[in-house]
This record gives sequence, C-alpha cells and structure tokens, in this order.
Amino acid sequence: MAYTAENWPITAALLQFPGTDAAGHHVNDADASVWASVLQEVMDAGFANADLTDSWVRPGDLSKERLVEFKQTADEVGIGVPVISAIRRSVIHATDWADNLAYSHRTIDAAAELGCEVVSFGLHQAITPEQQKQLWFWTVEGYKDPVGDKEAWGNAVSRIRELGKHAAEAGILISLEMYEDTYLGTADSSVQLVQDIGLDNVGLNPDLGNLIRLHRPIEDWREMVAKTLPYSNYWHMKNYIRDEDVARDSYITMPAPMESGLINYREAFKFALSVGFQGILCTEHYGGDGLSVTASNQDYLRRHVLPKTDGYQLGTSQVAQVRQVPATQLAGV
Repeated sequence: MAYTAENWPITAALLQFPGTDAAGHHVNDADASVWASVLQEVMDAGFANADLTDSWVRPGDLSKERLVEFKQTADEVGIGVPVISAIRRSVIHATDWADNLAYSHRTIDAAAELGCEVVSFGLHQAITPEQQKQLWFWTVEGYKDPVGDKEAWGNAVSRIRELGKHAAEAGILISLEMYEDTYLGTADSSVQLVQDIGLDNVGLNPDLGNLIRLHRPIEDWREMVAKTLPYSNYWHMKNYIRDEDVARDSYITMPAPMESGLINYREAFKFALSVGFQGILCTEHYGGDGLSVTASNQDYLRRHVLPKTDGYQLGTSQVAQVRQVPATQLAGV
C-alpha cells in the first residue's frame, strides 16, 4: 500500500546540534547519554525518526562496538534512524578524495549496522573562511566543481558508482544531494549524473532549497521539480523567502517555514506522486529554533501536503524506492 499523511516516514535533520562540545571533544567520543539527550529532544519535538546528519555524529567513524551502543541508545529512546546524511566529503576533492571515498564506504557499512535504508551523499565541500564570516553562508560563493572537466566528471561517476554497488549489496539506497556549483548544482546536470552512474539504487535528493536561496539568478523551481523528481529517492525539504529586483541585479533570500517560502510544496508533491516518489522525507531549517521550525514543517506536510488516503494514482519512478515501516508510533499525528 502507498504511503499516506499518517504514516509517511519523515526525519528531522540534526543541523542544530554541534559535532563538538565546549571543550572541543567530538560527539563521537561522548557518553551514550549525550546521544540520548539529543535524540530525546528530537523525539519530544514530535519526530519518530531522525536523519543522522554527520555534522553531529559521524557514524562512519564509530567503531563497531560504539555503533551497537548508538543503535541501542536510539532504540531505548524509541526513535528511528533510517537515514545518514554525509555532507561536505566530496569524492572528487582535489587532495582528499581518497580519504573521503573511504569515509563514504565506512558510512555505508555503518548504515547497514544501524539498519538504515538510505545514505545521502553530496559533492559539496567545506564552507570557506569567507563564507564562515557571513550571517548566511550561501550569500558568498564557495567551492565550484570544474565546468567541462571530463576527467572530474568521470571520477564522480565512477566513484559514486563504486559506492552505489557497495550500498546495493547491503540493500541501501544512495541519494545524491543537490547543491550549488557542483555537478549536482542544476537539474539537468544532476539528472545526467544519475543516468551516467546507471544504478537503480542511486537517485537524487532534490534539496531545491539549496538552490533557490542563492543571491543570483536561479532556475525556476517548477522546472527543477519536473526534471529531478522522476529520479529522486529521498528528499531534504526546506524553504526560503526570495525577492528579486532583476533591473538592479538584486537578489535577497532568508530561511522560511516550508509553507511560507518560494517553493509551493503542495504543488511539488502532487507532481512527485505522479512520477512514483515514495521516499523518506527530511525537514530542515537554518537559524533560530531550527528544530521547532522543522517540527512545524512536518506538521505542514502531514496536514496539507501528503495524501490523506492511499487511493491516489502513483506513477513509475526511474529509480528504486525503498519502503520503510516506521519502528515507532508516529509522534504528534
């Protein structure tokens, strides 16, 4: 049976939780009670599932013993961990690609140990020092993949294909997060990359918020939805208010709740269903009480966007869609 608003799996991004404490110790080395505290806070906000964003804990760098401990901690809290999002570890980094590729393989192994269904990777790299000075880092241009570089493109294809084959052996989906100025930075390029990789279990994470927030001309979000959703298998969802004054070359954005920003997710999701999307969703937000806004985003999805019954017409996706049975009772439904 197809997912409905009541049981569609939605995860909370953990962007608000730092990877190190005040003394500079990484959360990977923390007592399990520290992990439990974060996961309990996420569950108390109304989530049944969390996206293990590796800006917080890095599952790929946990020992097997600590992975067991982490899984036990999540089970004791009563929260599901169906997804890992591994960010800013590009497998085509000029100098660190081999380390990043090895880390990505370890992350897939960790996902299998934790019982995850999806691992989301990207080609974006570390935020630059100049970006770190800004209130919103995306207002300053960062790293860019080399345009027209056939060798770099080929490396992206072959190395992600290697990860995809590893993930397929573990029954895991790979989802590629769209991000500006990378080979996943436009709808056409993102789709071409997935097509060139050519594995059923490798699809897109159409994080269109990463693209509409840019302070420059952008692709129309409806066109991006139409091109990317047929190839999507997981979805980071957030929104931004956007103002354009093209005559003055002025573009302003700021984070907004999903219902208030530029992207009409009600419209976007109707199209997603028409092309067979049944992926896990993840709500995100930057700034302020981000966890509370992500919880409001979940409520918006369940109340106004997701289908209320399973009798809708579901199209055929171009990539595999793994079905999740939530391990815990959905909170706040």
